[in-house]
Amino acid sequence: MADNQAGQSGGWTARGAVATAALAETWGSLAEVCHDLSGSEWALSTECPGWDVKDQLSHLIGIERMLMGEPTPEWDGPMGDHVKGDFAILNEKWVAVRRAESGSAVQAEFVGVTANRLAQLGALSEDAWAEVGFSPVGQVPYAEFMEVRVYDSWVHEQDARRALDRPGGSGGLASRASIDRVQASMGYVVGKKAGAAEGTVVRFEIAGPGEDARRFAIGVQDGRAKPTTDDRAPTVTLALSSLDFVRLGCGRATASDVEAAGGIGVEGDAVTAEKVLGAMNFMF
Repeated sequence: MADNQAGQSGGWTARGAVATAALAETWGSLAEVCHDLSGSEWALSTECPGWDVKDQLSHLIGIERMLMGEPTPEWDGPMGDHVKGDFAILNEKWVAVRRAESGSAVQAEFVGVTANRLAQLGALSEDAWAEVGFSPVGQVPYAEFMEVRVYDSWVHEQDARRALDRPGGSGGLASRASIDRVQASMGYVVGKKAGAAEGTVVRFEIAGPGEDARRFAIGVQDGRAKPTTDDRAPTVTLALSSLDFVRLGCGRATASDVEAAGGIGVEGDAVTAEKVLGAMNFMF
């Protein structure tokens, strides 16, 4: 009912406009950081299994071309062990057909495709933003689907930036939306995946620029884990950077990876901390 009211009141249009601005931000940031790379830089492996820096752009090109109604390219060559499942095969075809192209050619195509998509999104009507249809998170209004596209695009931007050792792209619309998305799933992580006991309070302290930084707590009460403002001392406090928070949420790193790099501070119940951190690795 709330979603219907959001669409009827123009709420989906407003959300779509914010998503469009965030996409422009992260796509522009990725194009800039990949400008004028050497061949060896384009070939650097990323935290996304099986993909190098160039593949990140190829993937985003493919998704946006698909959303513009273009058919999936034909590819009957090898896929690689990282490709598992029909959706992954679909994604890989867009990447595989571009592996023989130069990085500069892929970067130029990325700039052109994303410009076309932004123009398309900018012309959508209120009804189009509110229309419910397919997305990786189920049947949702198109505006919400584009919020998922922000998350996916920003994660791939960070894949490239980490491989290139060129940090950036944080403290803006896209990073905030991506962190919001992971934060919104922490009730599921703490309650369902980690199986935290009744009365548990897990406090997250996320460090980062601007609105990327935040503090929030998830409490388990009456068998449900949800955001809480309970003033009780938390069972455990987890402190980490906004980037590592998302890396854990989207499966780019395990808790052991981040802990080994000194990226996680734990205060309180170590057993609960281990369960929660181990359960965070779940988003696509």
